[in-house]
Amino acid sequence: MNGPASREEKLELGVELLAHLEHDELALPDAIDRIETVTTSPALTREILDAAEKRGVIERENARLRVQRGGTYVNYETQVITREGEFECRRCGTTISTGHFVQLEPGELGPFGSSCIRKVTGRDTDSSE
Repeated sequence: MNGPASREEKLELGVELLAHLEHDELALPDAIDRIETVTTSPALTREILDAAEKRGVIERENARLRVQRGGTYVNYETQVITREGEFECRRCGTTISTGHFVQLEPGELGPFGSSCIRKVTGRDTDSSE
């Protein structure tokens, strides 16, 4: 699972990830942390944020994002699957034996460790919200 191959696939996956955030509001650095699981390209990160805003997925004000699609957070029973194997977490780079993968409409995102999957989906946060 190497993630989406094309720039367009990454853009769609990034927008969809923003649409599935757990909370209605998010600090921009936290949003970028999540987008970096899709791409580390600053230009593509900006494209993802711009596309999400143009499509009405988010609103940006100062250094905060407000998600406009309420109730579409990642469902852990149906959208997160686990696989056993030797993986490297896409968020933190740690070697893991159980990979958590998020199933979104444009594709699959992962693998993530058990704590990073919660951060990526917004279940756990590092900053004040």
